[in-house]
Amino acid sequence: MMDYKTLFETMGRQAKTAAFDMQKASTKMKNDVLARVADILEADMATILTANEEDMKHAVANGVPPVMMDRLQLTEDRIRQMALGVRQVIDLPDPIGECMERTARPNGIRIEKRRVPLGVIAMIYEARPNVTIDAAVLCLKTGNAVILRGGKEAMASNRALVAVLRRALKESGLPEDAVQLVEVTDREAVSDLLRQRAYIDVVIPRGGAGLIRRIVEESRIPVIETGSGVVHIYVDKEADPAKVVPIVINAKTQRPSVCNAAETLLVHREAVDTILPDVIDALIKAGVHLYGDEAIQRLTAAAMPATEESWYTEYNDLVMNCRVVDSLEEAIDHINRYGTKHSECIITENKATADTFMRDVDASSVYVNASTRFTDGFEFGYGAEIGISTQKLHARGPMGLPALTSYKFLVYGDGQTRG
Repeated sequence: MMDYKTLFETMGRQAKTAAFDMQKASTKMKNDVLARVADILEADMATILTANEEDMKHAVANGVPPVMMDRLQLTEDRIRQMALGVRQVIDLPDPIGECMERTARPNGIRIEKRRVPLGVIAMIYEARPNVTIDAAVLCLKTGNAVILRGGKEAMASNRALVAVLRRALKESGLPEDAVQLVEVTDREAVSDLLRQRAYIDVVIPRGGAGLIRRIVEESRIPVIETGSGVVHIYVDKEADPAKVVPIVINAKTQRPSVCNAAETLLVHREAVDTILPDVIDALIKAGVHLYGDEAIQRLTAAAMPATEESWYTEYNDLVMNCRVVDSLEEAIDHINRYGTKHSECIITENKATADTFMRDVDASSVYVNASTRFTDGFEFGYGAEIGISTQKLHARGPMGLPALTSYKFLVYGDGQTRG
């Protein structure tokens, strides 16, 4: 049996050394690396696609569900989009060294609070090869080193993509070990990775609720929780019917496999007769399988009975829960009970109602009259994202460059001593 403890201690030590070099790299040096990454992605497209085809064949043979196949597959267009995302990160301001605060004390001491890299980040994620590039690029731009542990389903793709990243680092004169890939597929090995507190500064899991729960429970390293999305849309009694169907259909069906797709539809009882039939009809025509409460089941025979477990479920598929509520307060209570603090939406023309919803719903992103699919680093103007944080400490919502930094205080004196 492989000695995982030694393996991860070695990787952690290499990453820590690389992080010291990365924190000294200038913005130009880091941007040069990213430019090389984008160029090599496009130049080596055939190699990357061949590796991805290997993963896709294994996925078919192993009966991987269609929703996971969509996440796993790379195409020429998706690789071009990766390269475009990398170039967009180049254009973003480098947060490292930014002065966040500056104060002068009465005794003459001057204090500056400046952004610095986090150090070494361990990224643990499932079968989405694009995350390999997104995560590494954001880490490199912010002067961090990263250890990547993707799902076994994407191993060949991730090897090819990490080879691109390490080649770009080497050609740019920065340490290759600023990006490392865990090639061990044994799930038990993750436990040893999560013990490397001496070398790793933070762990970011990105994937389903089970993965995130395991990382949070086992890690001895601080964790930033991301991803799991039991997302709701509440249709208020004063919703504009013309807005409801487009928003609901987009949020549920535009890409159901992602974490910002809607999973539950809540409808005010006074909107049932006027709005809900059109929504149900549109969902069924879009191929969405429905689970509903008794009121929904009376409205359509297509809805299966919803259980308590249904309300907690992130389907990542063309499946949706539907429930009728008697008030705004009941909708908010449902969301705060079953939601995962990711993204929530209200459709209403009543500003006071919208304001109450925005204030009282506990989530990282709260919408009025817009699809939840906009919860995304690119859509928020951050370029690529490393994940969507659903917690409240350090970072919340789409995590762009500033979320991958910490800060330190620089104190300037002229001989002062404390009495």
